Amino acid sequence: MSGRTTNNNNNAQQTAANNMMMCANNNNNGANNQHGGGGSGGECIRDVWAYNLHDEMRKISLLLDDYPCVAMDTEFPGVVARPVGSFRNPADYQYQRLRCNVDLLKIIQIGLTFSDNTGKLPNGVCTWQFNFKFNLKEDMYAADSIDLLVTSGIEFDKNEAMGIDVADFGELLMASGLVLCDNVSWLSFHSGYDFGYLIKILTCSPLPAEESGFFDLVKTYFPRYYDIKYIIADNLTMFPQKGLQDIANYLEVKRIGPQHQAGSDSLLTSELFFKIQWQFFDNKIDEAKYCCCLYGFSNLLPAQEQAQQSQQQVAVSASTLVTSLSAAPFAPAQSYNNSFSAHSPSPPPSAYNPNLHRSGGIYLPSMSMRM
Repeated sequence: MSGRTTNNNNNAQQTAANNMMMCANNNNNGANNQHGGGGSGGECIRDVWAYNLHDEMRKISLLLDDYPCVAMDTEFPGVVARPVGSFRNPADYQYQRLRCNVDLLKIIQIGLTFSDNTGKLPNGVCTWQFNFKFNLKEDMYAADSIDLLVTSGIEFDKNEAMGIDVADFGELLMASGLVLCDNVSWLSFHSGYDFGYLIKILTCSPLPAEESGFFDLVKTYFPRYYDIKYIIADNLTMFPQKGLQDIANYLEVKRIGPQHQAGSDSLLTSELFFKIQWQFFDNKIDEAKYCCCLYGFSNLLPAQEQAQQSQQQVAVSASTLVTSLSAAPFAPAQSYNNSFSAHSPSPPPSAYNPNLHRSGGIYLPSMSMRM
């Protein structure tokens, strides 16, 4: 890892300062943004609903030649299920957990922020926040996750009435130039679930049964991607903080818009990536080491964690890893309803389907459910 040069440092600092000033000005000019969905950040962040989806995707396509770096974040309804069976290693378990939840649940928001290869943002709108159809009366979710999103300003009545149909979004995304294109770089933070939902949308299919099949699809649709969480996990001595907001605080990167909304989080992800790149990597991330790696998956972990996890064996029993879910109006009243800890007491077996599918299977509730 090389030290930063004075010129690179000054240029990057100026770019970051310009970005912050531009976003601040956009926020002041767009304080009464007619597209606002809970105060997403004025005109710097554009909310996208079903009625303006086609127009906004057209604008995005026109940006790509000059701003080919796409920072991405998603908001989804939490984790409602855990796989049961035996798994090869912790990463295999994590993928099966991701797979069963992404297959069961619906996306709520996707945020995309565009920049050039130096981190410079376009003038005006630089971030698009896509809001999808979601019905709290019918769709499955983890109650604590929804509570957090409501507190962050997401108005689910708008998602129900005005939300984007994922099939429409997937069709436009395929034709936008954002995917299947090796000159577009995707920037993310701890993004296994983010890419999981995008792959589900793009393929209109459940995720592959095996992790290797999933990564084949990710590499096909997103030939160049970076995960900041992976990068900092390989450099723990420089980054004592591990969460997105914690790292932003540590590196003194200011947030625009509310935390836990996909637009604001994607904008912060973009700013953080380029701040880390110039401050610790002399303005050039090691592509061979960090490109196309996601944090927390087998054969893709930083060496420090891979060595540690190679010594672990995972055998997940049905008695300790169980489904926890909330699907209004069918949410059970027991106290375990919103608990997702592997160490929490198991709920009464009578509340769950006795049929067990091994290696990536899940317990499903015995009660009837709309999905």
